[in-house]
Amino acid sequence: MTASDGGSPAHGGSEATESSHLPLADGDIHVCLDGPRDAPALLLIHGTASSARSWDPMVPLLTGCHRVIRIDLLGHGRSAKPADRGYAIPEQARRVGAALDRLGVEHAVVAGHSSGGVVATALAEERPDLVTALAFVNTGPGLHALIPSESPTVDPSRWPPTDEQLRRFASTGFGRAGYRIPVELLDDVREMTYHTFIETMLATRSYLEQRALPDRLAVLGKPLLVIFGADDRRWRSSSAAEYRVVPGARVELLPGLGHSPLLEDPPRTATALLAFTAPSAVRVR
Repeated sequence: MTASDGGSPAHGGSEATESSHLPLADGDIHVCLDGPRDAPALLLIHGTASSARSWDPMVPLLTGCHRVIRIDLLGHGRSAKPADRGYAIPEQARRVGAALDRLGVEHAVVAGHSSGGVVATALAEERPDLVTALAFVNTGPGLHALIPSESPTVDPSRWPPTDEQLRRFASTGFGRAGYRIPVELLDDVREMTYHTFIETMLATRSYLEQRALPDRLAVLGKPLLVIFGADDRRWRSSSAAEYRVVPGARVELLPGLGHSPLLEDPPRTATALLAFTAPSAVRVR
């Protein structure tokens, strides 16, 4: 079930990433494990049309304090992409919880990038016993905070998109024009099916339409950190202040960064995250 991601150390660290495929009822879920086995667990959840490797630059900055766990959500990355399963946010959260159970993780701080924060919220709702604290990186609080843009036309008969279409789709994920988009991010979209791409996009919208995230979080009683690139081109960065309705929430804007601080400036993003997780993390039992 577990294998090394190659013989050389991952991310420049002293140990190779452990790569696993966990068989769940809806399909295999791919997970990556880094850091000391007995360190406090930190789960990292990627956004829509992405994968666990979007966190790659952050991992070596976090493993000094954490057992870092990354999961490819169903329909993404190296996880299964079934056409006969639902991709609703609560279903994705239940799968994440099941994967952590299989790994023997009883408690974890959960961090999500973009819509990964939406899945993290649903996981905290479903499994308050499992989630000790939440951290969001550029997760919009509700659809009202979405910055209108011209959505790319997706033709199912011409899937996957061309490189030009992929770069146009990904360009707003970064703060400055001309940012060199990692080819791995383009591959993450290309490797999805049309069905999983559309269904996961609609799932996030549906969840946010039902209830805004700050309203959901305010009743959960979980410590919350919100990191937001001040130059986000997908979500209005000013909307980060809406999370202050959550008792004790910390909100930190990062000037000069866009929607993907974890890629644009990993050290600055990791510094903010570690300052939050150090006192709130719980050791894996």
